[in-house]
Amino acid sequence: MIPDLCISSVFVPGLLGGACIALVTTVVLLRLLTALGAWKLLSIRSFVELAVFVILFSLLAQGLSIIGPLP
Repeated sequence: MIPDLCISSVFVPGLLGGACIALVTTVVLLRLLTALGAWKLLSIRSFVELAVFVILFSLLAQGLSIIGPLP
């Protein structure tokens, strides 16, 4: 179970925090792919963007659930 995050006495659901981290990481990774010119090899850009986000979010969710509650 992913715990809630407490930021300035405001509770943020753990999945929302993970989704924000995954979104930022996805943007950085997609800009890197653009700089490397990898979009020429990929056919449908929007599906690739969604797939990258889902993969990063699932990996992050698995990692956060293994770590357990944050102090």
